[in-house]
Amino acid sequence: MGRIIGVANQKGGVGKTTTAINLAASFAVLEFKTLLVDGDPQANSTTGVGFDLHNITQSLYDCMVNEARPGEVILKSEIPNLDLLPSHIDLVGAEVEMVSIERREEKMRDALYKIKADYDFIIIDCAPSLGLITINSLTAADSVIIPVQCEYFALEGLGKLLNTIKIIQTRLNPRLEIEGILLTLYDSRTSLGNQVVEEVKTHFKSIAFNTIIPRNVKLSEAPSFGLPAIVHDAESKGAISYLSLAREILEKNGKMK
Repeated sequence: MGRIIGVANQKGGVGKTTTAINLAASFAVLEFKTLLVDGDPQANSTTGVGFDLHNITQSLYDCMVNEARPGEVILKSEIPNLDLLPSHIDLVGAEVEMVSIERREEKMRDALYKIKADYDFIIIDCAPSLGLITINSLTAADSVIIPVQCEYFALEGLGKLLNTIKIIQTRLNPRLEIEGILLTLYDSRTSLGNQVVEEVKTHFKSIAFNTIIPRNVKLSEAPSFGLPAIVHDAESKGAISYLSLAREILEKNGKMK
């Protein structure tokens, strides 16, 4: 069975979507069959791997609300081993529509379990909130990666997210683990960036990844080409860092080929 990893932080601008896209692409390049699930109504992961939103006829919304079969919604990307379960602006309405549905927190898990065995990894790009869609994502996931930017207020809101994870572990998904805290947008030239790294390594030593994602122009511009960084420029620092993160996760889970 594939491992489902959510990428979550209710703060925006922390590199959550960048991480979901580039980690999924790195697993694919390393020849692991990977599904990227766009769980954010902004649909940036969908466009970030080259799909035009105007051509999306079915999305994660249909799997969760209309019980569409994921196999009929999943799209093949141009990158070998990388598929996409796209998002759509309709997903915004899902939270309201699902309020009165029984087991509403488990709709994404129900959908993904139908195709879990078809993939080595399923990466969920969670919405930047702690609403029902994110709760669905964490209920479906085996583990969660928390991106934290190396900037002022970096740790703000982290306690709230960790508390939400604890509640989900207690009530909805006892097997949910923290895959790791990932430091992003790191600039070695600033004392602030280095200070945040020290703080995270001190307070969260056991769950902080060794890999740190730098600020990188190629990472920032790749989505405008509809490409992960590893396809846009495989030799960029950003692409190399996400490949290193993928290898770190593979090693941790005993999946190195």
